[in-house]
Amino acid sequence: MTNAHGSDADPEVARPPRRGGKTRPAGPPATHVERASRTDDPEELPAWTFRPVGVVRSPWRYVHDAPRQGSPDRPEPATIVLRKGMQNCLLHLAGFDRIWVLFVVSYARGWKSTVVPPRDDERRGVFATRSPHRPNPIGLTCARLVSVRGREIVIAEHDLLDGTPVLDIKPYIPYCDAFPGARAGWVDNVRPGAPDHRWE
Repeated sequence: MTNAHGSDADPEVARPPRRGGKTRPAGPPATHVERASRTDDPEELPAWTFRPVGVVRSPWRYVHDAPRQGSPDRPEPATIVLRKGMQNCLLHLAGFDRIWVLFVVSYARGWKSTVVPPRDDERRGVFATRSPHRPNPIGLTCARLVSVRGREIVIAEHDLLDGTPVLDIKPYIPYCDAFPGARAGWVDNVRPGAPDHRWE
């Protein structure tokens, strides 16, 4: 008989004991089976509050100092310092070449539904751009991992300002994070070397 998870195992039969003699439960706990309360109306969703896991110490203090995206052309290092007691969260991270850093764009002030992106002259929907001024000012950068020591992570090829709050860190895994043949929408038609209106 096939159960709800596509297995032929009898859901009433307990699984083999784990090491230490503890018997595994026959199925998932009730909290995983019951349908969580939800709403289909985005206006009724509750607000979420997150506490940063760390802060960035970067040589760049102002927006115009940092590159628009992390690049090998800008190898200046920065250090992410985690909160006390979180050093074990970094166990085995050192084996990765790159990491995703999810952060708060703390210098952003407000947002607009459409913006004119760099090297472009047409207004685009903010969700079709990398603008830091967003409904939720959350940024994502793929940085090169230099070293991990204690609760400090040294990175390079990033675009993070000094004092940036860090929300999360995840390893970059090429087989599921890289799609070289993916279309890039309007960005595919931007002229190489087009003027950057940030400097105008």
